[in-house]
Amino acid sequence: MTESAGEGGAARVEQAVRGHTLVVTLRREAKRNAIDEETALGIDAALNRLEDDPELRVGILSGGPSMFSAGTDLARTAGAPTPRGGEYGVIRRKRRKPLIAAVEGFALGGGMEIVLACDLVCAARGSRFGLPEVQKALVPTCGGLFRPIRALPLHVAKELVLTGDPLPAERLFELGFVNRLTDPGGALEAAIALAERIVRNGPVAIRESLAVLQAISAADDGTAWALTEGATAAIYRSEDALEGRNAFVERREPRFRGR
Repeated sequence: MTESAGEGGAARVEQAVRGHTLVVTLRREAKRNAIDEETALGIDAALNRLEDDPELRVGILSGGPSMFSAGTDLARTAGAPTPRGGEYGVIRRKRRKPLIAAVEGFALGGGMEIVLACDLVCAARGSRFGLPEVQKALVPTCGGLFRPIRALPLHVAKELVLTGDPLPAERLFELGFVNRLTDPGGALEAAIALAERIVRNGPVAIRESLAVLQAISAADDGTAWALTEGATAAIYRSEDALEGRNAFVERREPRFRGR
């Protein structure tokens, strides 16, 4: 069963049920799957369904066959955090069912932060993961300042954040961030196979195990979010942030002055 939700006939998010697995697919290819408010609400609704339907045991979040997501739609913004999911409908969600990211192409900025909010990652060779915010004199605001150091070796996480340059899926597979590395076009099927392996296990055991794992890994989230908010406030008071946005819009190299 497949369902789509969108505005003016243009679907933003598609839901499909495969056995006990809910496959959620972003459908804004023309906008590089950038997250606007409608897309965030679509993700939120899909993940609410995953949590609330007892027949669904695992979720997969995909960007389709060519890309995952370029992050926030800068022209439209992603809207306010949702009550259950937070930013993008997923970033601060307390989940009891596993969520797998299926990545083709690229996951950049907020797209990478969505991947970081998932439990497992399947990615195609040639796909790239990055947090390019510093290149525009900004900082990641949706977990990208602290979740990488939990998922990657410290110096690799620092490189990701401080250079803004993306890392290839092959490298992240070697480091254990990517669970399954596939040929191009194979990430979703790998995610489905991984989900099918999980659903053969006891649902209550999966739910309780995931709850413990998440509670332990997120034990210092209060401090992490407070520090992120402080860094964000400092950035938005800076001249460099305005210059970064202007340079991006004007398609030129920024001239940062460190203030």
